[in-house]
Amino acid sequence: MAKLFDPLRVGNLTLKNRIVMPPMANDLADAQGRVTDPLIAHYTRRASGVGFVIVEHSYVTPQGKASLRQLGVHDDAMIEGLTRLTESIHAKGTPVCIQVNHAGSKAVSSGRPVAPSAVAAGGSGVIPRELERPEIRDLVRLYGEAARRAQKAGFDAIEVHGAHGYLLNQFTSPLTNRRQDEYGGSLEGRTRFPLEAVAEVRRVVGSDSLVLYRLGAYDGEGRGVTMGEMQAFAGKLVRAGVNIVDVSGGLIGDAPADMTEQGYFLPLAEKIKEAVDVPVIGVGGITDPVFADQAIRDGRVDLVAVGRALLADPDWALSAARSLISGH
Repeated sequence: MAKLFDPLRVGNLTLKNRIVMPPMANDLADAQGRVTDPLIAHYTRRASGVGFVIVEHSYVTPQGKASLRQLGVHDDAMIEGLTRLTESIHAKGTPVCIQVNHAGSKAVSSGRPVAPSAVAAGGSGVIPRELERPEIRDLVRLYGEAARRAQKAGFDAIEVHGAHGYLLNQFTSPLTNRRQDEYGGSLEGRTRFPLEAVAEVRRVVGSDSLVLYRLGAYDGEGRGVTMGEMQAFAGKLVRAGVNIVDVSGGLIGDAPADMTEQGYFLPLAEKIKEAVDVPVIGVGGITDPVFADQAIRDGRVDLVAVGRALLADPDWALSAARSLISGH
């Protein structure tokens, strides 16, 4: 029976425990998307006690920026700063991943945002422009280029962001994807672009890096994707080269107002875990070390992401270890 502070071997990487610092945007990059000293300090301060750090979503093209001071992985000029970031986290003995993303219709860059269909998402009311097929193929390439830069900068893993109402999630959900071509309609069509992006990332990084996918498994009560669809999609992701499935919310976002109980997305992760033979990350307002440990012991998930608790207390994981060892 695994426990929270047991190591986990995934591919050629050994995580010292099952606690993940999940990707949380903090707007500490500069306006050009470059790494800053405060951004490095933010992650390094929290890296010691956790088993794995996933750096916040980073845009693959300026047209896909979600916020003004979002981190970028869109240009080779980013590699130097990203290398300083990985070296600082590695000095704490912790492996590090970076999440790559395109905001789709939620982008804040100048010009009309793009999406699978001309359907507003994210509450902005802005009607995006439907992507043309050649543009989709070019975006697949950009995901691969972002992964190449990340690998060159020393990241141990790349997470493709397919949740929280961003571009890949917009393709997956029937609520935002109304396309009539091969990138819409059935589950096969709606997941084609995300799977192509994952396959390209895997091709670029080879077998030397892990590939993760943040799966938006729930769009809202009685709406959007079904769990059966997401289980089938998760299996396809693994076959495309994903080593870890990171389960979160879909169009509903990462912290729905009506979900306040600890571990609110764990039931989704449990269902996905039934469908794949790779480790699954569970998330959802987890603050109690005993709760996190029990989720691992019960086999609900293989890893737990602790986000806001780590923001509030950078030493949360170190305190959790002491608490569990002492029995209180």
